[in-house]
Amino acid sequence: MKILLVCMEYDYGDPARGRSYEYFNFYDSLRADHEVELFDYMQGLKADGKTRMNERLVEAAASGGFDVAIFALYTDQLDPAAVDAVRRHTRTLCFFHDDNWRREFVRTWAPHFDFFTSSDYECHNKYVKAGLPHVIHFPFGANPRLYKPLNQPKRHDASFIGGWNPAREWLIGRLRKAGIQVAVAGFGWPGGIIEHDAMVRMFNETRINLNLTNSRCWDLRMLATHPVNGLRQLRSHKTAEQIKARHFEINACGAFQLSYYVEGLERAYRIGEEVAVYAEPDEMIDKVRYYLADNDLRERIAAAGLARTLTEHTFARRFDGVFAQMGLGTLSHATSDRPSAVDNALESAP
Repeated sequence: MKILLVCMEYDYGDPARGRSYEYFNFYDSLRADHEVELFDYMQGLKADGKTRMNERLVEAAASGGFDVAIFALYTDQLDPAAVDAVRRHTRTLCFFHDDNWRREFVRTWAPHFDFFTSSDYECHNKYVKAGLPHVIHFPFGANPRLYKPLNQPKRHDASFIGGWNPAREWLIGRLRKAGIQVAVAGFGWPGGIIEHDAMVRMFNETRINLNLTNSRCWDLRMLATHPVNGLRQLRSHKTAEQIKARHFEINACGAFQLSYYVEGLERAYRIGEEVAVYAEPDEMIDKVRYYLADNDLRERIAAAGLARTLTEHTFARRFDGVFAQMGLGTLSHATSDRPSAVDNALESAP
């Protein structure tokens, strides 16, 4: 299958921040089985301006003989008229990762595509009622070509990788005050961003990988730590919890994960058996202590989470399902996440 992938190659369009989520997970997963041409609209915008970049997108779609054009939007870089023009040359699909809180953005853009995705398990009911029946459920997942067990010795009791925000800083601070050592990396933290390979290594080297919420936090103890924290929460657009990519990436590394609870997570993993969860900050501290004290339990949960991820939550399988629903069919894959490779990965897991 020949695919035009319209996305940002770099995180938020900034090469200094490294390659984007779409590059590592969509582009790298798809190119294992398909012919993929990446159209980086953000770099095109910087080089040519918005009008010419959109013209180049339509020209690429018209001349490329693509079976499908897959889009991952950011804000207003693309022109709706250009997207409509692409649709005249090939079938189109748009991924909406954060539709739980970017609802108006989705309602504005979804009509311009043949199909669009949602990570919400209840998306069909919600969007059909909104007059958008062409939705396809597409949860986040993992690319096992890049996220995998490395059999590294454990160097960190706990770690967190993700962007800084005041609620996350407060949670990390509470763990440290409780005597728990936590390694932290990501945009906005003192240590800054780490490269992708280093992130995967850190997952593997950590006893308890923390998955901390990025939505609004109204815990009065956090709000009291700084006068502007309340204002920051009011300004945040992230008003709803959702299952995120990190849930699948940590488990794909055969690493133990302690995550905030979000509705629907139990549909992806058996809680307490394939992933551990906490409901509120004090419980998080108790759970970290509990799991640090039981190596065998952590390893059993991590191994079970890896097995479920490789069986059900790889992007190769995600794309197979989407393409089938679009009437594009599937290919016979020979990729790293097929059953024989699943067995190999499980054998190599700690």
